[in-house]
Amino acid sequence: MKKVAVFDIDGTLFRSALIIELIDELIAQGAFPKEMRDMYEKERTAWLNRRGSYEVYIMKVVKAFEKHIKGVPYGVLIDASKLVIAKKKDHVYRYTRDLIKQLKKKGYYLLAISQSPKAILEPFCKNIGFDKVYGRIYEIGPSDRFTGRVEDLNLIANKANIVRRAIEKEGLTLKESVGVGDTEGDTAFLELVESAICFNPNLALYKHAKRMGWKVVVERKDVIYQL
Repeated sequence: MKKVAVFDIDGTLFRSALIIELIDELIAQGAFPKEMRDMYEKERTAWLNRRGSYEVYIMKVVKAFEKHIKGVPYGVLIDASKLVIAKKKDHVYRYTRDLIKQLKKKGYYLLAISQSPKAILEPFCKNIGFDKVYGRIYEIGPSDRFTGRVEDLNLIANKANIVRRAIEKEGLTLKESVGVGDTEGDTAFLELVESAICFNPNLALYKHAKRMGWKVVVERKDVIYQL
């Protein structure tokens, strides 16, 4: 049975959020209206000013994406995803990038979980060496256009359930398992693994990590240190 390492991606490996980069590309191509940014600008400003939560901000981004993806052809999303990956594939943190390489050499099964669309998440993660990728899957309707509905929403909303499902389906073990996350949304799967790493955590996850005795790692510019 292979040992498993579970990674959140946005803000943990990728130094942004894939869904934000994808939205920007779709707006640049005219597939999304510029005005859609108004749906999350308040939360974005609050987060930038350190008066609001990143989790609140990013979920507003997800809601905006769900609203505007309706009616967009599948091919348009795929082409935009390829462009984003071509430009941003190396925009990753050194700590998590190197950790992934180390775990891969040790034979770990690498599992990625994110709220970004799987259409962009999967090729991004496969290029890095992940074995399995879980992201939001958007339903495709007639004429290969998105309906706006998310498939298996109950599954992707609970990262711990995803880990349990992957372990059962892939024949993995939680013995010596590793998990890496950056917000309180990752707490559920971090509590399942033997070695939880909170990387650049927000305040809520940092406080929980300290209570649990989890490893806290921060990467700032070219410095990596443990708290």
